[in-house]
Amino acid sequence: MKSQRICCLLLGAATIALAMPANAQLSESALEDVIIMTGKRSDDVNERKISPDRAPLQGGDITYLTARTPGGARIGNGELSGQMQYRGLFGERLNLRVDGQGFASGGPNLMDPVYHYAPAPLVDTVVIDRGVSPVSKGPGLGGGADAIFKRVDYKELKKAELGYDLMIGGRSVNSSVSVGGVIGASTEVWRFNVLGAYEEATDTKFGNGTIGGTAFERAVYGLSAGVKTDLGAFSFDLRRQNTDPSGNPPFPMDIQYFDTDFARVGYENGLGEIQFKANINYSNVAHLMDNFSLRPAPAAMGQRATFADAKTFGGDVSVAFDRFGGRLSFGVDVQESEHDVVITNPNSAAFSVTPFPDIAMNRIGGFGQWDGATGRINMQLGLRLDKHSYSAGEATLGVTLPIGPRGLAAAFNSAERSGDGTTLDAVLRLWTPRKAGISWRATLAHKQQMPGYIQRYGWLPINASGGLADGNIYVGNLNLEKESAWIAEGGFDYANERAYFRPTAYIRSIDDFIQGTPFDETVGVINSAVEMIASVNGDATPLRWRNVDAHLIGIDMDTGFNVHGPIRVDAVANYVKGTRRDIEDNLYRISSPNLTVGMSYKGENWSATIEGRAHAKQNNVSLTNSEKRTAGYSLLSFYGDWQIKDGVKLSGGIENVLNKTYADHLSGYNRNGFSDVPVGERIPGAGRGVFLRLSYVR
Repeated sequence: MKSQRICCLLLGAATIALAMPANAQLSESALEDVIIMTGKRSDDVNERKISPDRAPLQGGDITYLTARTPGGARIGNGELSGQMQYRGLFGERLNLRVDGQGFASGGPNLMDPVYHYAPAPLVDTVVIDRGVSPVSKGPGLGGGADAIFKRVDYKELKKAELGYDLMIGGRSVNSSVSVGGVIGASTEVWRFNVLGAYEEATDTKFGNGTIGGTAFERAVYGLSAGVKTDLGAFSFDLRRQNTDPSGNPPFPMDIQYFDTDFARVGYENGLGEIQFKANINYSNVAHLMDNFSLRPAPAAMGQRATFADAKTFGGDVSVAFDRFGGRLSFGVDVQESEHDVVITNPNSAAFSVTPFPDIAMNRIGGFGQWDGATGRINMQLGLRLDKHSYSAGEATLGVTLPIGPRGLAAAFNSAERSGDGTTLDAVLRLWTPRKAGISWRATLAHKQQMPGYIQRYGWLPINASGGLADGNIYVGNLNLEKESAWIAEGGFDYANERAYFRPTAYIRSIDDFIQGTPFDETVGVINSAVEMIASVNGDATPLRWRNVDAHLIGIDMDTGFNVHGPIRVDAVANYVKGTRRDIEDNLYRISSPNLTVGMSYKGENWSATIEGRAHAKQNNVSLTNSEKRTAGYSLLSFYGDWQIKDGVKLSGGIENVLNKTYADHLSGYNRNGFSDVPVGERIPGAGRGVFLRLSYVR
């Protein structure tokens, strides 16, 4: 099967039309938000709107940083398990990549979301697809982002030159240490570097005590290499990540380990006016979680250890050339993923069950995209078609499992568990060249998304929710339809020598949105095997995944201006509301309206910022998901940096200066009894703490 997919990729590349010359020049600032995370800096507001190299070191999870951008927020499911939310969507609905590579997470509860594999010491830049992702970057219901790793790049030298980008940092609020980066050498024809990172922390402190189950430990090591030859440029990346015991208090289990391997081989060549690119990538995730090592252990027969694994094979080929007054590109890509999950009891070899047995989720797709200008309007026009196939093996159970689960397993095994489908994406993005400091922009898009394996194949009523962490028990639905979103947004970018202002208003209407709904019409009445098993597992009102209709509207913006001389003010504001269109209810886990304002003073080789962050209360909660309202809060922080000399910079600051006790609406509910946070209450944010970070760049 994999060889057939590769042949399809090569065939797709071979059928591309020939090139025609053109000379259109496009600005990417209208299409992307870029976060530069290393010691390099620039004050060009068209390159980025935030400087995380000076921002509070809130943890190793880069979703703390993406949450500081327009449209961004963070789903707090653990210090190493945070999910990026963008304009109300999160999880597999976003097109997220790590160093250009897409892959399947290993945990059925997304304890390892995509950016679990992007430790902050290794990330150079985060590129956020503004609004929606271009079709050339893959499928996805909304926007996306790519966490690009540091590397020692080619130099314009024949003699090898040493290069490095290293950092070490720490926070007092959880006694954490974070160290890592890259070191290597390069010339004009080859490059090589090793990379590594290590992070560890104890439980996080907050105003009223300690948040139990928030300690973590993670290590990454690998290499990156490239060579330019007469046949083209070749690249190779290899990486190993070991996440050791790390707490996840919003979930019923904690991480014991994630042992994950990544590999990617790339090729680029210019064939006359045609630019050809090809990549093959692979990932393998092995995962163990349990409910007794990092939290109060239940009785012996209630202890659970769940093993999960996920393998992903992917590849893509594309060509790009000048035509029709712009840049025309075509490509074919493929992704095949395999999942398997086994629940065991470490005290009973006869107890085992496979809630997600031998799942295969495959996709092959192709796209065409044109970037150019028509008159005074810049344009990106793209069309994407993907063919999906999916299947599941037979559920198996140990001899100690009772008749209820056996009946559900038999029904699942006798059902049709394989199928296929097609998704179609279309994107039109328009923007004007900047005139008198202003550029107008608009986007229209149609995006589709297939159901995930959790939603389709969850035959056993358990807490696996794909990262929702709402405490509900879910059961899957073999008859789910794909989600279809119609997206419209508009705004403008204004900038002059002293100020910038970039507001965007958007609307997303999603048909067949996949949402947990009451299992049947007799809520609370246990009259089915599913409800009986769910009740034994602690939830007498389970939810079943179904297609509903949803609606997301919002506005976000970033702005800034020089007040006087070295003093400037920067701000980011976000508002989004998600509702069901079929019933009177709100979507689950939508960020509350928020505003971040920072005032900075920039000296010759240093800067200092005082920052306020305010979140409004969130009363628009999901009744279906039993979501609790949250109060508003405001925080004050101080941070700055000192450029000691070229390539050496010290950053530091104080987070939550007033040591306020607060809970963000997107934080989960505590399920760990080893904590000063009551079980069932929202997990609070970190208390007052000092952070320091030293970086070396050459």
